[in-house]
Amino acid sequence: MTAVRQSAAVSAGELAERYARVRAASLALAAPLSAEDCQVQSMPDASPVKWHLAHDTWFFETFVLELFERGFAPFDPAFRVLFNSYYQAVGEQSARAQRGLILRPTLEGVRAYRAAIDARMAALLRARGEEPEVAALVTLGLHHEQQHQELLLTDIKHALSIDPSHAPFARRWPIARVQPAALRWFGFEGGLVEHGHDAALDGPFCFDNETPRHHSHLGPFELASRPVSHGDWLGFIDDGGYRRPELWLSLGWDWVRAGRRTAPLYWQQRDGRWFSHTLQGLVEIDPLTPACHLSYYEADAYARWAGARLPTEVEWEFAARSVHSGAGHFADRGVFHPMPASQDAAARPVQMFGDVWEWTGSAYLPYPRFRPWPGAVGEYNGKFMCNQFVLRGGSCATPAGHVRASYRNFFPPEAQWQFSGLRLARDA
Repeated sequence: MTAVRQSAAVSAGELAERYARVRAASLALAAPLSAEDCQVQSMPDASPVKWHLAHDTWFFETFVLELFERGFAPFDPAFRVLFNSYYQAVGEQSARAQRGLILRPTLEGVRAYRAAIDARMAALLRARGEEPEVAALVTLGLHHEQQHQELLLTDIKHALSIDPSHAPFARRWPIARVQPAALRWFGFEGGLVEHGHDAALDGPFCFDNETPRHHSHLGPFELASRPVSHGDWLGFIDDGGYRRPELWLSLGWDWVRAGRRTAPLYWQQRDGRWFSHTLQGLVEIDPLTPACHLSYYEADAYARWAGARLPTEVEWEFAARSVHSGAGHFADRGVFHPMPASQDAAARPVQMFGDVWEWTGSAYLPYPRFRPWPGAVGEYNGKFMCNQFVLRGGSCATPAGHVRASYRNFFPPEAQWQFSGLRLARDA
């Protein structure tokens, strides 16, 4: 297998330290949950916490130990199928919609699996951690695990929302309030721009879908100073946003009618007041916080209602690099909910990183001359470049330091359970 690209070498000690830190973070996220919490799968798109913990471990066992450990033997041959997500080159997978029916191993069995693989990885890193191919695949595995840390949070949030008690995962409410920032517009001249991953700007690691760096032409455009807030979204609802077909794409209107939707996911109205399920339980909506759990259809309809549009992913990346936008709030804050802007919005757009993933108007497609990684890890991104849209910037559930300006997240247009919001754009 050809090594995943990483343009800067790290010592074996540094890599082992980062490995231990990322692996411990996953266990820390699961710590407040019972074994029953970790078993439940609330919808086909979500996975049980127990499965996330096992799959992350399967990744290191399959793509690192199996290739580089002398005398490799699988921890349990059955795990190769049980915890394979979608890697056809590796073999069969258990049905995604039935991951919650995997009763064995138990949660304690998964913890034992993690501990055993971690011990073997520690030995491998001591012996071969400075070899470029080993280091690159381990680094990929750590970024992969950080993605699953975010999925762990969004998936357990969905599961807890179905529990009538709305049991909290975290207890960090209320969110600190700030003075509301009026939405402002910032202009960008555009022109011929270079975009995609640049190691000097984005750091040494990237996923293959961020490459190659290439040129695009941008017309002059304007970008909103902040993401759309919950208060902004209340205006859309009050103006009949979910009852006006002229605001929606045809498939989006079909989606609204099929689900009889009148508000975003997790919203509910009680005695004329809007509440939302959060990882802190059921709370009254804070109008200053960025709106989240919006589908692409909802984001597109709101932009049309506001007389604007969604930015393209090239516009978003160009703006994020141009203004050096201050970061918002990531998972390390422990709030797991988008926070109000804490910076002066008069000088530059804020919160382009963190708080909510921002839908763009760009279909998820390969860049010119894109080539997926060779081998089984080449299935990581490329084969999903169909019927999905790009989101940028990270969220309040994203591990700090995981995202960069070139990072391309992607989901189908109906997806809501991620912390997805929007920022308006318009032609200059």
